[in-house]
Amino acid sequence: RTNFANYGKGASNYDKTSDLFGDGIFTADGDKWRQHRKIASYDFSARALRDFSGGVFNRDAAKLAHIVSGNAAAKQPMDFQDLLMKATMDSIFTIAVGVDLDTLSGSEEGSRFAAALDDASEFTLLRFVNAFWKVSRFLNVGAEAALRRRIEVVDEFMYKRIRARAEEISDGDIGKAHDTVSM
Repeated sequence: RTNFANYGKGASNYDKTSDLFGDGIFTADGDKWRQHRKIASYDFSARALRDFSGGVFNRDAAKLAHIVSGNAAAKQPMDFQDLLMKATMDSIFTIAVGVDLDTLSGSEEGSRFAAALDDASEFTLLRFVNAFWKVSRFLNVGAEAALRRRIEVVDEFMYKRIRARAEEISDGDIGKAHDTVSM
């Protein structure tokens, strides 16, 4: 909690990840990181996470169990790894952002966002092994062109949620802070 400078991410990491993660807690260093951490600490305290996340994980586990038992009863094949990934994404996103992606139930918008985020994360990771990623970004070709398109999907989805939340707050509906927002 006090040795922030010992755990810096550095300019190189920022350069590679900021297109996707912006200037947030995942990319920032120093005072900016300390500010983000302080803000996040209110929502992500052990008690707040325990109180809220238990219900979210139980809800999504019940959805997953229902889907698996339905497919098993109907003797339908299923991609269990995909179902686990969707359940995890739904749960974590609800806890972190307050929005239920509902990819387990087949939400088209949530699934589109989740796929774009997954791809964008992969393309961002490739920057750590591709010495020429900046050239590809400049020319807008290959994985960098694909990354730009995926980030547009991610940004569109997130800014829509931010605008909706800002409207709730301006309308005086502050009590929904940790209610899940369905799409």
